Amino acid sequence: MGLLCSLAFSIQFLLLFSSFLFTNSLSLNHSTATHHHECHQHESNALLSFKQNFIISKSASYNPLSYPKTLSWIPTTDCCSWDGIECDELTCHVIGIDLSSSQLYGSMDPNSTLFSLVHLQSLDLSDNDFNHSQIPAKIGDLSQLRHLSLSHGNENTFSGEVPPQVSQLSNLLSLDLHSYPLEPLPYDLINNLQLKASTLTSLTQNTTRLEHLRLDFVTISSSLPHTLTNLTSLQMLSLFSCDLHGEFPVGIFHLPNLAVLNLGQNQNLRVAVFMGPFLLRLATSPNLPS
Repeated sequence: MGLLCSLAFSIQFLLLFSSFLFTNSLSLNHSTATHHHECHQHESNALLSFKQNFIISKSASYNPLSYPKTLSWIPTTDCCSWDGIECDELTCHVIGIDLSSSQLYGSMDPNSTLFSLVHLQSLDLSDNDFNHSQIPAKIGDLSQLRHLSLSHGNENTFSGEVPPQVSQLSNLLSLDLHSYPLEPLPYDLINNLQLKASTLTSLTQNTTRLEHLRLDFVTISSSLPHTLTNLTSLQMLSLFSCDLHGEFPVGIFHLPNLAVLNLGQNQNLRVAVFMGPFLLRLATSPNLPS
């Protein structure tokens, strides 16, 4: 009799324990299902507001594989699922926007809601037509940016002075503002962007982790700051046709990670290269940027 009671108790315990596991499993699955990761509403609204400032035009992008990414931006869907948008898996904040070659045409609002997305780490608006807009000063509000690309092959895109606020982006790893010729030699490309020497100095002082800096066809019209020699992480420096002059800082040749250096079409730039006991002075080469 005692054995039967013990067996009955054990079976009852196992049933209760199984029921407990099943109930908790259902609860966990329900919790996971209801905790669906969606982007924050104010960030979704900011992206939709930005989209409304532009129309889709095939002629706005030159990449033959371009397509309108913003067509997937539908208000009733999660913005983290939109084409060109990347969200943080834990916080669901928008951390990446890649609208390169998206056939966007229109003027960039200096107070665009794009600059309210303060968690952005990567912003790529390359190969679109921004109709001679200036780069907004509010770009400096995106303090978490690590990668910024506004490059283009269109003379009707960004123009004017690069705002000094770009030097506030102290977390930048790559900055690409270069233009590129759409035709083979001979070519004629107008330098639409200008970068003040003071802004370049501040940029190289504050963004000490820069790995890639590409400013081809950005008019600088000055000598290069010696603060460039402190960018020990720099891997690529491309300054093709920037109207540089003066003596090129020799210390740049000693940067430990520098693999690509392009100084072409800067006829007034003097480059001195140390070769053992000899000092070799070179004119910059006229080759096109790669």
